[in-house]
Amino acid sequence: MAKSQIWFVGTLALLLVASAFADDVVVLTQENFDKEVGQDRAALIEFYAPWCGHCKKLAPEYEKLGASFKKAKSVLIGKVDCDDQKDLCGKFEVQGYPTIKWFPKGSLEPKKYEGARTAEALAEYINTEGGTNVKISAPPSNVVILTPDNFDEVVMDKSKDVLVEFYAPWCGHCKSLAPIYEKVATAFKSDDVVIASLDADNYKDLAEKYGISGFPTLKFFPKNNKDGEDYEGGRDLDEFVSFINEKCGTSRNSKGQLTSTAGIVASLENLVKEFVSATNEEKKAVFNRFEEEVGKLEGSAARYGKIYTKVAKSCMEKGADYTTKEIQRLERMLSKAISSSKADEFTLKKNILSAFAA
Repeated sequence: MAKSQIWFVGTLALLLVASAFADDVVVLTQENFDKEVGQDRAALIEFYAPWCGHCKKLAPEYEKLGASFKKAKSVLIGKVDCDDQKDLCGKFEVQGYPTIKWFPKGSLEPKKYEGARTAEALAEYINTEGGTNVKISAPPSNVVILTPDNFDEVVMDKSKDVLVEFYAPWCGHCKSLAPIYEKVATAFKSDDVVIASLDADNYKDLAEKYGISGFPTLKFFPKNNKDGEDYEGGRDLDEFVSFINEKCGTSRNSKGQLTSTAGIVASLENLVKEFVSATNEEKKAVFNRFEEEVGKLEGSAARYGKIYTKVAKSCMEKGADYTTKEIQRLERMLSKAISSSKADEFTLKKNILSAFAA
């Protein structure tokens, strides 16, 4: 790969991962501003407008900054939506967007930041003004970067559903999409779903092969159609998530958590109702039919079916209050800091237990 290609790929990867930590930038309003700013820590505040193109361009860098300073107790990284908080922005004489101001510790008299608008430049300014020594973090991306060398291996894999963004490094709309696209990749990282990007400006032959004439263009390559189909849905996070759940049979929300429908097998619904309403003597016969029906299932439904049979068996062995107690135990576990794989495991079981409890 040429040096220019490596630079483009690296630049996009950093841009894609930036928004994984958007929650690390504190949203400030008239109600909480004086409680957060001008107290016992310094603050760097971005005053922005949601429609502002320069603000959208800054967003990935600013979110990266927030992630890097998350553990720096002496500095707050915040932002104010001036469309929503006009009085607050007027108070600090904000006249254009984005405006970035530095508030020293214990002061509501800010200094305007006039430097470069990269995470690195902002961090250097904060370190100088605030006496910190923080470096910009660059977590790995969950978006797969495609090249001619790996395109067929990744996209034509019939065991995976693949969404591909054909982008150009100079494209403003691509840069705006990048943080959202990273969140989509993060949400589905545990499923047989691949979220990928190809620099179509650099790899023109591949772009022409798939009829790419504008940027960004998104194409979906499901397991059963590797010719690809145009993605014509919306480009916000919820719309991407809804599309993938519908097309791929997944059950995720925008945060990557399994929803309440995950693991539910519709073909077993009537058997569950019959099992729940059966007497203790009748449950054994229904359980045998459960095992028979689960044996006919395929794919992920077969995996979920095994959980159904385990729950049914435990209900017979441990009594009527088993489901309630087990759901409560799993909810306690889910409220703790656990790995995403454990969260999936507990949520699937909780959902299936809830079917029996109902």
